[in-house]
Amino acid sequence: MNEIMFKELSDKVVGIGIKVSKKLGPGLLEAVYEKAFCIELENANISYACQKPYPIYYCGQHIGTYVADLVVDNKIILELKSVNLLTSVMEAQLINYLRLSKLKVGYLMNFHGSRLVFKRIVCT
Repeated sequence: MNEIMFKELSDKVVGIGIKVSKKLGPGLLEAVYEKAFCIELENANISYACQKPYPIYYCGQHIGTYVADLVVDNKIILELKSVNLLTSVMEAQLINYLRLSKLKVGYLMNFHGSRLVFKRIVCT
C-alpha cells in the first residue's frame, strides 16, 4: 500500500485552503488568497516562505528565476490560482518549480469557484 508523502502536513495545507476559500469566497485576486493563506499558516505555527525564488541555470549561467507562491515547511510548494479552469500549462509550471527546488510535493489550488479545487502533484 502506498503512503501519502507528508500526509499530515498535506492534510493541514488542504484544510487551510478550504478554510480560506470558505471565508473569502470566489472572485478575488490570487494575491489576496496568498496573504490569507499566510495568515492561516502563521496561526497554525507552520513555517513557510512566500514568493520564494528559484534560479534557472543553463550551461552554468543564470538565465532567469521562477517564483513559487508559497513553500510550506520546505516540503510542499503551493501554486495558487484564481482562474476559470486549471490547465496543463499550470501543472507544468508547478512541475518545473518542483524540479528546480528538488522538492517532491506540490499543490495547484484554484480559488475561483464556489469551492476550492486542487490538484496534488508528486515528483519522484
